Amino acid sequence: MRSDQTFDINVRGTFNTLREAASRMNAGGRIVNFSSTTLALNMPGYAIYNATKAAAESFTHVFAKELRGRGITVNAVAPGPVATSLFLDGKTDEQIAGFSKMAPLERLGQPDDIASVVAFLVGRDAGWVNGQVLRANGGIA
Repeated sequence: MRSDQTFDINVRGTFNTLREAASRMNAGGRIVNFSSTTLALNMPGYAIYNATKAAAESFTHVFAKELRGRGITVNAVAPGPVATSLFLDGKTDEQIAGFSKMAPLERLGQPDDIASVVAFLVGRDAGWVNGQVLRANGGIA
């Protein structure tokens, strides 16, 4: 993916979605943005991608405060490597094994691992969680 396309999707897309949500959501709503654990790892080759995810995390913190008084929470999930085609495609078995061993849990995340975190953040039990980035990554960072 080209860097301008990455920027458009991850920065402009996130900002425009937040702006629309802020104008349309009812009180008590939940917003969950997506970042990435790559931001915490500072891996070579990820500079543009990391910059876009840093923007998403910044938006999360700012919008949580901008929506003050409406009971709307704004949080983000920053997954680590997850066994999806988006992650797996183009990687060798050796690379995948290396990523699997990075986390203390010694495995790739599964889509359900991330879905459970999102379900928590949009549920009743997370009503006091606001402006946070939850790194669901098996302990990599």
